[in-house]
Amino acid sequence: MNTENNFLRIALPKGRMSEESMEYLYSKKIAGFRSFPENRKLIFQDEEKHLEYVLVRSKDVGTYVEQGSCDLGVIGYDLLSEHNFDVYVPAELPFGKCSLCIAHSEKTKNWQSKKNIRVATKYPRLTSKYFFEHGFNVQIIELYGSIEIAPLTGIADVIVDLVSTGQTLKENNLTQGPEILGSSARLILNPASYFYKKARIQEILQKIMNSTSPK
Repeated sequence: MNTENNFLRIALPKGRMSEESMEYLYSKKIAGFRSFPENRKLIFQDEEKHLEYVLVRSKDVGTYVEQGSCDLGVIGYDLLSEHNFDVYVPAELPFGKCSLCIAHSEKTKNWQSKKNIRVATKYPRLTSKYFFEHGFNVQIIELYGSIEIAPLTGIADVIVDLVSTGQTLKENNLTQGPEILGSSARLILNPASYFYKKARIQEILQKIMNSTSPK
């Protein structure tokens, strides 16, 4: 648990979701500013609200909160479902909406007729579960960048990845298939932090719960 000072430490995923998180926290009068300066810093202090923000990789948000280095965090439901972090999940947040979907190329459009299928993804647990439940023998190929080219190079029959607008799939000549999981941002918190800093955390939760509720 973060006990270095009386600041609450919040882990945010670098990129678009950190921007959406700050806009949202500012709108709920939780954050004292609505955006971060454009520099290479990864830790920012909000002196007015006694908050400290840590920018990390999306997946690492869950680890930082689970291990107690951060008290709270914002993470996608897709990553929560994939990794089963030992954290409290008190609220769904109204941004970060996307879908975990299967996508295929024109060459592999008949993938559903196969029994043995190769799938490239960074979500091995959710992907294995889905394909096994639908009667496929699946070989998972874990990739963490440029997943869209996997069917085009022949390393996999299909991919499983997050889809927001679908534009990236179109630009790589892929077609979106069945949805495996709907996702949006979630607020998570460390159980020990909630015990030791309950009053401060409840104050934040109350401001959030005025317009959102857990799912």
